[in-house]
Amino acid sequence: MDTKSLMVDIATKLFQQKGYKGAGLNEILKACNITKGALYHHFPNGKEELLIACLQSLNEAITTDIESIFRQHSSTLEAMHATIEKLIMILETEGTIAGYTFSSIVSEMASLSEPVRNACGALYEKIQDIYRNKLIEDGFSIESAASVSLFMTASIEGAMLLCLTQKSADPLKTISKLLPNVLMP
Repeated sequence: MDTKSLMVDIATKLFQQKGYKGAGLNEILKACNITKGALYHHFPNGKEELLIACLQSLNEAITTDIESIFRQHSSTLEAMHATIEKLIMILETEGTIAGYTFSSIVSEMASLSEPVRNACGALYEKIQDIYRNKLIEDGFSIESAASVSLFMTASIEGAMLLCLTQKSADPLKTISKLLPNVLMP
């Protein structure tokens, strides 16, 4: 793995664990085993530019995973159940689902940095696009699919946060049980 990719990988984990402000620049440098000069070589605008690169990397990883799951299932309901089951499995085996949620970064940085807000927004939009496209395939109108995809994104993101605070998969299980009521065109 090249230095830039390594920095993004390590910094992503630190930002997810500690938030943007909690992950200090020196801590990132030490964890990556790089100098400040190396950081600024790859990210001339510093820590915020690194965060945006991390969010873009998360965007690619999360949406690639969701797209893969959605291609394997014929209906939105089946795909959503499979997605939620995967999240539950990750939570139960790893004790966290940090790789799938970045809400702490959104809440911490969205009002302070327009580029970070835009990077976070792009990820949510991509997830909603995946859901919306599958809903349209299932017979939903474009308008209805847009509303339901927003609802599903917000529900799952909220459920993931509740899972982390409750140290339980129950919120995701509840969402999974309620999906048939939501996914009727």
